[in-house]
Amino acid sequence: MSKIDPAERGLILTCPNCQQRNRVIYERSGDPFRCSKCQTPLSLVGEPIEIPSEVVFNAVTQRSALPVLMDFWAPWCGPCKMIAPELIKIASSYQGRWLVCKTDIDSMQDVARRFAISSIPTMAVFNQGREVARQSGAMGAAGIQQFMEGARV
Repeated sequence: MSKIDPAERGLILTCPNCQQRNRVIYERSGDPFRCSKCQTPLSLVGEPIEIPSEVVFNAVTQRSALPVLMDFWAPWCGPCKMIAPELIKIASSYQGRWLVCKTDIDSMQDVARRFAISSIPTMAVFNQGREVARQSGAMGAAGIQQFMEGARV
């Protein structure tokens, strides 16, 4: 399985074949892509992407060609831990069609304030730079899927 790291200019994928690191710019995240070294087809990892900074948060939510499901969470939150396996299921099911991301509100308090996150877990859908839907509370994979499909993307 390839590894994915979000960065300001795009997603960095490590090729599982040759270990070459490849950048996929957010604006092309919905396009098929190959390793620049060995031409192995690459795909977005079917796991939630941990957002490391406000700069990367802004880049992902504003520039992604794919809709973004953002989970606002904290490591100490019990319900947040309970939905983590559900988000993995969703990320796997929607691989290549959505970006499923996680934002730790403790390490990114400015983002949490800007989006008025008052309870966690809270999920938000971003499309073309706009927040289009929001839901607070723990949900199973079926509930998350229903929330995503009900968002106007």
